Amino acid sequence: MAKKKEPTVEEKLRALYDLQLIDSRIDKIKDIRGELPLEVRDLEDEIEGLNKRIEKLDNSLGELNDQISEKKNLIEEAKSLMKKYTEQQKNVRNNREFDSLTKETEYQELEIQLAEKNINEFKAQIELKNESVESVKTTLSEKTDHLKHKKSELDTILKETEKEENMLLKKSEDYKKFIEERLLFAYGKIRGNVKNGLAIVPIERGAAGGSYFTIPPQIQMEIAARKKIITDEHSGRILVDEVLANEQKEKMEKLFSSI
Repeated sequence: MAKKKEPTVEEKLRALYDLQLIDSRIDKIKDIRGELPLEVRDLEDEIEGLNKRIEKLDNSLGELNDQISEKKNLIEEAKSLMKKYTEQQKNVRNNREFDSLTKETEYQELEIQLAEKNINEFKAQIELKNESVESVKTTLSEKTDHLKHKKSELDTILKETEKEENMLLKKSEDYKKFIEERLLFAYGKIRGNVKNGLAIVPIERGAAGGSYFTIPPQIQMEIAARKKIITDEHSGRILVDEVLANEQKEKMEKLFSSI
């Protein structure tokens, strides 16, 4: 049985760069919708908080109305007692009894005044809370409409990108099969350590893509020769020459347009 041919360094670099282009496209798809799910969750949390706020205000309004009812009952009871004491005064036997009933009547008058004051205070609180309820309901309506819009936007993006993402994920796994484990491990580690997920970058204007550090001409020549895998001493990313990068980009663009 013929021994499987070991891929050249150039073939390894091309395979790695192809994988990078696929993974970068997947990253882009995730970035497009990445903020939307977070916005949707934030809006859902806000709406939940607003509903709880309205519930709390409604409960408070219910308690205030109950307190007003209690005070009104107290007033009616006080009036009934005053009427009773006034009738009793007609049949007293001495001044002491009369004065005692007068004090009881005056006490009930004070109870009525205090209850009426409390009722007015409760009504003022109710008015303020009703204003708060209306304000919160307005905000809730706005947030609900915004959430509906964001969910629709997210659903549209998901429908548009789900098929492409799934196919790209499959392509990514397919391409990984042609890359040796050691290189895949290094590739994954570098991707995890850089912000933009670019583990492999081309030389641009004498520097690694996205970097301002110039690469010595001798190193650039070695990169262009494609005889060994060279990493950037500053970022640790794998370097490829611009020609190879452009060739692979053109190839992968055809693949992406067919998805």
